[in-house]
Amino acid sequence: MNQQDLINRIKDLYPDAEVTVSGESCSFEVNVTTPAFDNMKSLQRQRSILTLFNQEIGSGELHALTVRAKTPEELQ
Repeated sequence: MNQQDLINRIKDLYPDAEVTVSGESCSFEVNVTTPAFDNMKSLQRQRSILTLFNQEIGSGELHALTVRAKTPEELQ
């Protein structure tokens, strides 16, 4: 899995999201900012992203995925 794969999958769920990814191989950190998170609690936001990668996490293809999920207002 590479950075672009992560971005594409997240953008499929949240097309208006700003997504940045750092890391490589099987360990990544993603920052996702979207207004879609407005009515979601922090844990719900993270779960919505992490569930996109359940198969890769379960198989070990993706060893670590840190998610930071914010609304645009929270970044200001």
